[in-house]
Amino acid sequence: MVVVNMVSLGWKAGAEQYAPGELLEYAVTAEQAGFDALDVSDHFHPWAEQGQASFAWTWLGAVAARTTRIRLGTGVTCPTLRYHPSIVAQAAATLACLAGDRVFLGVGTGEALNEFSAVGQWPGYRVRQAQLAEAIELMKALWKGEPVTHDGPSFQTHQAKIYSRPRQSIPIYISSLAPESAYFAGLHGDGLFTVGGEEPEVYRDMLKNFAAGAKKAGRDASRLPKLIELSADFTGDKQAAIESRKRFWAGAMVPAMFTQRLHTPALSEKNGKVVGADTIEQAGCISDRPQEHVDYARRYFDMGFDHLFFHSAGPDQKAFIQAYGSKVLPQLRKVAAAPAETAASVA
Repeated sequence: MVVVNMVSLGWKAGAEQYAPGELLEYAVTAEQAGFDALDVSDHFHPWAEQGQASFAWTWLGAVAARTTRIRLGTGVTCPTLRYHPSIVAQAAATLACLAGDRVFLGVGTGEALNEFSAVGQWPGYRVRQAQLAEAIELMKALWKGEPVTHDGPSFQTHQAKIYSRPRQSIPIYISSLAPESAYFAGLHGDGLFTVGGEEPEVYRDMLKNFAAGAKKAGRDASRLPKLIELSADFTGDKQAAIESRKRFWAGAMVPAMFTQRLHTPALSEKNGKVVGADTIEQAGCISDRPQEHVDYARRYFDMGFDHLFFHSAGPDQKAFIQAYGSKVLPQLRKVAAAPAETAASVA
C-alpha cells in the first residue's frame, strides 16, 4: 500500500502567460481559495511570442508580502548558466527571510530557451547535470552562514558569505522529466519535481530510481516530497481551453524543447504547432465536473506523489482558482486522507 503522509495541493503560476501584476492577484486569490502552495516558472523567455516572462524572484518577493500562509517557490530555477549559484542562494535566502518556512527552491538543468538565449552557453546534458550538482553543494554551503571559498570545475567563490539568512532551512527539489534523471534527484535533492501526462510506468520507474538515489545518500525516499505539475482546466468549453494551452504552452510539450536550436519564443512557438488538440486533451483534465478532476488527481496520489500543482491555461484563471478551491480541493483532501491504491491498480 502507498500511503500519502502529507499532501499539498498547489497552483502553478504561469509566468509565461500572464503579466506580473495580474499573476500576483491570482496568487493572492489562490491563497484565499485554499491552495497550500504555488510554484512559478523561472524563465527568461516565454514559450510563445505573445507570452510573458517576468523575473521570478522579484515576483516571489511581491507574493511573500501579499500572502501569509501559502508556500512558494520556483518550478524550476536553473542555478548554473543565467545565474551563478551564489546569487540563487542569496535570492532564496532573502525570500525565506520574508516568507519563513513557506519557501522551497525547485532546480533543474535548464532549457536553451532561457539559458542559451541569455548567456550564449548550452553545454551537453551531462555537463549541465554535473554543474547542477556542484551548484547545489555550493548553495547549501552558503546557507550555513560561514564564508565559503569554492574552487570547483564550474564555479568559484572567494570568502563569499550570505549575511541575510532565514532561521529555517530551504528544501531543494530537483526536476526530473525522465526515469533516468530521477536517481540524480534522489541523490542530491530534498525532493522530486516532475510534470504529469506520461504513462504510469514512466512514473513508477521514476520513483523507483528516485528512491535508489535517496538510499545511496542515506535517506528514506518515502519521507521526501514528490512534486508533480498537472494540466487541469475547470471549464465546459473544451475547445477554448485547448486553444489557450496551445497558444501559450505547446512549445513545452515537444521533445525538442531542450535543443539549442529552439532558443527564441518564435522558434518554440513554430515547433509547438505540431502539437495537436488530442495530445493536449490527453495530457491533462479539461472538464467542469469536479469528480473528473478528483479522479484525475487521484491517479497521481496512487502512484506515490504527494505534492500536486494544478496548472490551468485559462481561458479564465481566476474562475479556475475559485472553482478548484470550492469544488475540487476539499474532495481531494478527503481522498488523500484515505489509504491510496497500489500503483499497479492504475496501470
